[in-house]
Amino acid sequence: MDALLVDELPNGHDWQYEPKWDGFRCLVFRNGDDVYLQSKSGQPLTRYFPELAEAFSRFKAPVFVLDGEIAVPIGRNFSFDELLQRIHPAESRVRKLSQEHPALFIAFDLLAGADGKSLLNLPFRERRRELEHFAKKFFPADGQIRLSPGTTDLEAAKKWFARVGADLDGIVAKKLDESYRTGEREGMRKVKLTRTADCVVGGFRYAAKAKVVGSLLLGLYDDSGLLNHIGFCSGLKAAERKDLVSKLTPLIEQPGFTGHKPGGLSRWSTKRSMEWEPLRPKLVIEVSYDHFTDGRFRHGTSLLRWRPDKAPEQCRMDQVSKTGRGAMVLLE
Repeated sequence: MDALLVDELPNGHDWQYEPKWDGFRCLVFRNGDDVYLQSKSGQPLTRYFPELAEAFSRFKAPVFVLDGEIAVPIGRNFSFDELLQRIHPAESRVRKLSQEHPALFIAFDLLAGADGKSLLNLPFRERRRELEHFAKKFFPADGQIRLSPGTTDLEAAKKWFARVGADLDGIVAKKLDESYRTGEREGMRKVKLTRTADCVVGGFRYAAKAKVVGSLLLGLYDDSGLLNHIGFCSGLKAAERKDLVSKLTPLIEQPGFTGHKPGGLSRWSTKRSMEWEPLRPKLVIEVSYDHFTDGRFRHGTSLLRWRPDKAPEQCRMDQVSKTGRGAMVLLE
């Protein structure tokens, strides 16, 4: 069951609100000795998270189907980069990572109970009640398998953003009277957490097939005074792409970024993706983004406005530092 992305969550006691965690959506199937983990798109996940498969195989419940999220905690926060590293072809590598940083599973729905009976046609309020009972009876005390919190108080749910900061991807609202319908979005809504940052334009790339600006390369200053490349902004209007050439060309000047630079080799690198024009650090833009991990924006950002009133030196890394007290606080 998927959630429809909206700008504002519905209000009312016929909705339950839950955190939308920054992890991998996962269905867990147990049938006797067989445990199978499956992604939202139907891909197998069992081999990438052997520690979770082993944990579920120890459940006293002989059969069940759970819906939830896989996350990898590092300290008191979740690390999406550590999660991505699990999707690796070498079993030895996966096993090593699973021992260094074990994943946990956050359950938010029960689709079949310990008696094997399907709960899909039950309204969510009853499935939630069954899930809470199932969790109390079968979830291990070590916290590797956890119950996602839920509330019917919208104001309380909004406070989760401040409590867990960057580990929370958004808030999901589930209609309490809805049955579980695969692929449908009618009974669920989600609001994603959006953040903003003022960034220095330290360079740009031309578009692939025209002499217009394809993307702006963004930087922030660290405590050493170095300008580090932290991502890009490519959501530019067609007219703006052309006009930017005349605006940026006079500012082309080495080195652009004095710390981490764009264009490092990776399995996805192409000749074009490594080519960029450095700029004198004079221009500042405000962008919106969803996640900042390991010193970079995980996805492309959106341009909100130019900031001629902002000095480049004011654009520092502390804008994107984690806030809140960590994901583990909310789950304990």
